[in-house]
Amino acid sequence: MSPAVAVIMGSSSDWETMEHCVTTLQELEIPYEVRVLSAHRTPGALEAYVTDVEARGVQVFVAAAGGAAHLAGVVASQTLKPVLGIPMGTQLGGLDSLLSTVQMPAGIPVGTLAIGRAGAVNAALLAAAILARSEGDIEGRLRRFREEQTQKILNQPDPSA
Repeated sequence: MSPAVAVIMGSSSDWETMEHCVTTLQELEIPYEVRVLSAHRTPGALEAYVTDVEARGVQVFVAAAGGAAHLAGVVASQTLKPVLGIPMGTQLGGLDSLLSTVQMPAGIPVGTLAIGRAGAVNAALLAAAILARSEGDIEGRLRRFREEQTQKILNQPDPSA
């Protein structure tokens, strides 16, 4: 099965955060592929991968990087598919990554999510919402996910009791 979502991270050290994105994609039964590729250290391999995975049917890219965080922007410059950027936590708390990702110049957009785990989970959910526009089965799984999330909250015991 070809991937619907390509998850790209700039370093294997990003996996601790990005596994939350992958776990969410798995829970929603969305086919994905994961690669470690750097905008700075492997630009040729990154370009080749974007071209290859797009030809195999990917519909959404999720790109995570820390520091200068150019990965999402470089991916976006090579595709017309949606690119969701996840800033990674850094020695500066991830603010550097957030600003690098969210402050893309006009013309090549990157949807930017929260720093770290919350951004990783929400990137998977946003990718699912994008895919659900044309795939009803994904819409149903996303709806079920949200309903289960609601029930978990509603079923929590009263902390004041």
